[in-house]
Amino acid sequence: MRLSRWTVIWLIIVVFLISILAAQLLGIISIESALTNFYIFMTALLTITVLAIIGSVFLGIFISHRIFSGREFSPFEREMLEMKNNIDHIKERLDEHIAKEDERNK
Repeated sequence: MRLSRWTVIWLIIVVFLISILAAQLLGIISIESALTNFYIFMTALLTITVLAIIGSVFLGIFISHRIFSGREFSPFEREMLEMKNNIDHIKERLDEHIAKEDERNK
């Protein structure tokens, strides 16, 4: 089984976070000391805020790109437009035929 690059990156991140959790549960790392230090807390809060804003901007760009780039018709829509053109063509021919019949009957 071959793993993609993104799968490996996410696995590394998950393993890193699980190792931090295990280190805190075993008492190797003390999260309380980081929370009591005001500067560390503010730096972490600022970092998370900046990353959230950057992520939301990129998500907005991605969504708007997907919305505005879908300007072409789908195959189903193309088929429906072709059928409408065929019906219009048949209707024109039928109107011509009816007009010819009316001229003959006069």
